[in-house]
This record gives sequence, structure tokens and C-alpha cells, in this order.
Amino acid sequence: MFPFYLKDWHFILFRKLTRCPSEVPITYSPENVQGPGSAVDPSEVTLPGCSCLSHSCSIDSCSCLQTHGQTYDSTGTLLNLNRTDSSFCSPVFECNALCTCSDDCSNRVVQRGLRFRLQVNKTQDRGWGVRTLEKISHGTFVCEYAGEVISFEEARRRQLAQRSEENNYIIAVREHAGTGSVTETFVDPAQVGNVGRFLNHSCMPNLVMVPVRVHSVIPRLALFAGRDIEAQEELTFDYSGGYSNQHPAELLPVQSDGAAQARRTDGLQKKVCHCGSNNCTQFLPLDLSILS
Repeated sequence: MFPFYLKDWHFILFRKLTRCPSEVPITYSPENVQGPGSAVDPSEVTLPGCSCLSHSCSIDSCSCLQTHGQTYDSTGTLLNLNRTDSSFCSPVFECNALCTCSDDCSNRVVQRGLRFRLQVNKTQDRGWGVRTLEKISHGTFVCEYAGEVISFEEARRRQLAQRSEENNYIIAVREHAGTGSVTETFVDPAQVGNVGRFLNHSCMPNLVMVPVRVHSVIPRLALFAGRDIEAQEELTFDYSGGYSNQHPAELLPVQSDGAAQARRTDGLQKKVCHCGSNNCTQFLPLDLSILS
């Protein structure tokens, strides 16, 4: 099978359940779409805009930057990626369709879409994978993890309906704010999704996931380069959502006994990790909170 190329196709605590690459055809969508149970259409403009008339917004005068802070430099590179020793990150708010600044504003990055030549191809032992055909600099936006935005009830229903040999793509984004307030977003690209669904897990990834809001209160799950990435490198992210290469505190500990492992996960067998990194945890991250 020939590889194909993608270009210009149009967490906070992250937790991803288990997943393996799939052979099932999907409907390609470059952005999130409204799925079962979702009360908000991700394409609906629900955030206020700035009234800047300049080519690119400045924190001195832009209401968007003054409210949410500056998260990109003048070239559109994500700032403060040094926070990667944590499983948590701060959300990003971009200028949106209601803003009067230009389309070239440095606070418009993820909304511009895919800018690199990426190749989806078969890996040796992990099914489908994605590699870049050109160098990507640290902090640069690479692609989204886009799919259907669904409710908790629908995410739970889909997970319970899956057989052990089937693939799971659901990512749960839990955003903590204020006094115990938690906002949850569930994205599933199993049937409708983009190139992000083909990305493999690594215990030492080169991408980091950040929630980015553009036009809607529903965040886009944007993947940025966590370091300089060379051409022909496979692109990966940590399915547990972190970039610390440590065991996430909420994930179950690894056990060598397969039967014991199955019992600890209520009958759901954890899948073996084949990332090959020196700090590999042996199993793909597994979060059971969606089933509790």
C-alpha cells in the first residue's frame, strides 16, 4: 500500500484510553465536528473578538491578549513550552472570526491549519504512523487531533461497546479552573477525524498537546513540536497527555503478569507499547475514569 501525503487539508489534563491504528475508512475533517450528545457546535462562533485594526495584535491594545495573555511570539511559535515537566498546561485563546485584526495576526496559528508536508505510512510494528517530510522547529504548530465532540455518556457508551481487539481513539480533556470547577471535552476521531488520529504513542514523544480555543468554547486539541524535529522523523505524542516522560499519577501501575493486569483494569487488557524509547513504560496509557 502506497503512503499518502497531507498538506492544507482542511488537557488541563489529557487522558487517552488505549488505541491501535485502524484499517477502517473514516470521513476526513480538518476540525472538530459536533457529535452525539454535544450541546455546542464547535464551528459556532461563541467567543468575543477584539477591535484591533493593526496587522498583528499587540498586548498593549488587544482585548484578546489582555484577557488571556500572549501565548505566541511574533512568528507564531508557542511560548512557555518549558512547562513540559508537568501533565498540566494552560489553555490558549486565539483571535477569532469576530476580531478585526488581519488574517496574518501572530495570534492566529492553529486556525490556519496544516502547514507541513506529513506522510501517513505503515510502520514496522505499530500499524499506521505519521512522519514529517520537512524539519519542524521547537514550539511550532504541527496539526490538530480532530474528531467528533461527544458527551460523557456517548464516550462511555462507545467505550463499553468496544471489544478488546478493537481500537479506541477517545481523548478526554479535563480543564480545572477556580474552586473545583472542571470542564470536560471528549473528542473521538474513530469515524470522523484528521491526520492526528494516525499518530502513534511514545513514552518519549516529540509533540505536546495543548488545548486551543479559536472561535468556540470547545477547545481544539493542537499538537506542537516539543523539540526540533528532523525530516523523516515519526511524529508521536504521549497518550496520557504529558510531555514529562514520567508515569502519570492517575494511570495504573505497570504489572508484568498479564492476568493480574487484566484484573486491575476490570477486564480491559492494556496494550503493549512498542515505542522503543529508553524509558518505555511497557504498556500504552489506560484511563478507566470514563467507565467509573
